[in-house]
Amino acid sequence: MSDLRELYQEVVLDHSKAPRNFHALPDASADAEGFNPLCGDQVHVYVTLEGDLVKDVALTGNGCAISKASASMMTQAVKGRSREETLALFERFHWLVTGGVQDPDELGKLAVFAGVSEFPVRVKCASLAWHTLKAALEGARAPVTTE
Repeated sequence: MSDLRELYQEVVLDHSKAPRNFHALPDASADAEGFNPLCGDQVHVYVTLEGDLVKDVALTGNGCAISKASASMMTQAVKGRSREETLALFERFHWLVTGGVQDPDELGKLAVFAGVSEFPVRVKCASLAWHTLKAALEGARAPVTTE
């Protein structure tokens, strides 16, 4: 278990210091904004769709290390997936961070977030970008909030 905690810390630090796909996509097919009023995390997710395929995804915003790391890893995990696959991954990730996933390894690198379920306040940090991505894919216009 200590190996997983060390990996979690390493991954979170890496992705929070140098988030991947951290830029706006001016020609995005869809986008959404998300806000966590509890800690002040803010994210804007941009998605470029090619048919049903997530061709590109990027984000801007600011937040805590967990929020940034989760958002960064999310962008890497969903590129090249279909809309349906992306929404299914959202569901599995949400189950992971809320303690519902029995086999975290099925989520690959995202499994490092399994321990977040032990800290309910951090669940909102880890899932903000994911909820915002889902809103963008579903065409929601209202900002996403974790409350």
